[in-house]
Parts: sequence; structure tokens; C-alpha cells
Amino acid sequence: MKRIGVLRQITLGIAFAGLVSGGAWAQTQDPTPQQQDIQQDKKDIRSDKKDLNRDRADRNRDQRDINQDKGDIRNDKRDIRQDNRDIRNDKQDIRQDNRDVQNDKKDLNRDRTDRNADQRDINRDKRELARDDAKYGVNSRQAQADRKDLHQDRVDRNRDQRDINQDKRDLNRDRTDRNQDVRDLHQDRADRNQDVRDLHNDRKDLQKDRKDRNKDHKDINKDKKDLRKDRADLHQDRHHK
Repeated sequence: MKRIGVLRQITLGIAFAGLVSGGAWAQTQDPTPQQQDIQQDKKDIRSDKKDLNRDRADRNRDQRDINQDKGDIRNDKRDIRQDNRDIRNDKQDIRQDNRDVQNDKKDLNRDRTDRNADQRDINRDKRELARDDAKYGVNSRQAQADRKDLHQDRVDRNRDQRDINQDKRDLNRDRTDRNQDVRDLHQDRADRNQDVRDLHNDRKDLQKDRKDRNKDHKDINKDKKDLRKDRADLHQDRHHK
């Protein structure tokens, strides 16, 4: 009998120990709802930190874009001012070139008139020389005077012809300058118009980047609120553990 009682006590002890160890094992395998909340809070906090870091990176990138846009706008405005100065200078150059062309034309016409007059004088002197040679003789005083006048008229005619050639060169050069200034004016206007378009696009980019930056700020503030809330939940769950 005693032996049976001892065996029964041993069996009951083993069974009780099994129940205790099973309960402990079950407790470690199946966390309580409170432990689950703590784990979830920690997971939420990690997620909030990741979101916060990501939004800060986006905000910083947007701020760099804003600074770049501001620099581009300043450069565009400077380029536009320079283009407008170039356009004004080109217009002044064209006006001056046109005046030079007109003056060259006047000089050319005046020198041609003088050259033609000198040629008429030469022709008249030739006729007078031939008449005086025939009437008074080749070595006569009248014939010598005619030869002197003829020589002087030829000198004047040759000088006028040189002036005409110089006037033509001046006219061609001034026309070339005028045409180049016109091309420069067209190019400067095209550059100015392109810079205006660039300025408009840079302002649009700046506005868009500011919107993105402001949205990132809002996201950062929301992430901070979420992080504070999740930390408060974690503290609350730990306090009631």
C-alpha cells in the first residue's frame, strides 16, 4: 500500500510539473495582447523614423532645387538685361551704319560729278589744243597754255577717280558692317526671347519645387506627430504591463 501511495504522489508531481512547464511554454509562445501592442508600437516607431528620414531627405532635395532655380532665375534676368543692352547697341550701330552708307553714297555721287566735269574739261582742252596747234603752231604760247590746262584737268580727273574708288570701298565696307549688325540684332533678339522662355520655365520650376518643399514640410510635421503618438502609446503600453 505504501508503495502504491508513493507512486501516486510521484505521478501527481510529474503531472503538476508538466502543467506548470506547459503553461510557461505556452506563455512564451503566445504573447499577451499587451505584449503584442508593445511590439506593434515599436514597429510603428521604426516605420515613423524611416518616413521622417525619407521626408527630410525629400525636403532637403527640394530646397536644393529651389536654390538652384533661384540661381537660374538670377542668371536669366542678367542674360536678358545683357541681351537688351546688346539689342540697343545693335540698333544704334545700324542707324550709324545707315548714316555712313548715305554719306558714302553722297560722296560717291559728288566725286562722280567732279570726275565727269573734269572729263568734260579734258575733252574741251583737247579740242582747244588741236585748234591752237593748227592755228598758232605746236610751240605757240596758246598751245602751251592748253597743254598745261589739259595736264591739270587730267590730274584732277585721276584724283577724282581715286576718290570714287575709295568711296566705293567705304560704301561696301559700311554695307557689310550694316548687314552684320542686322544679323547681330536678329541673333540678340533670338537670344533674348530664349532667355525670356528660360526665365518663365525657371519660375514655373521654382513654384513647383516650393510646392513640393511645402508638402514635404507637412509630411515631416505629420511624421513627427505620428512618432510622438507612437512613443506615447509605447510608454502607455509599458506602464500598464
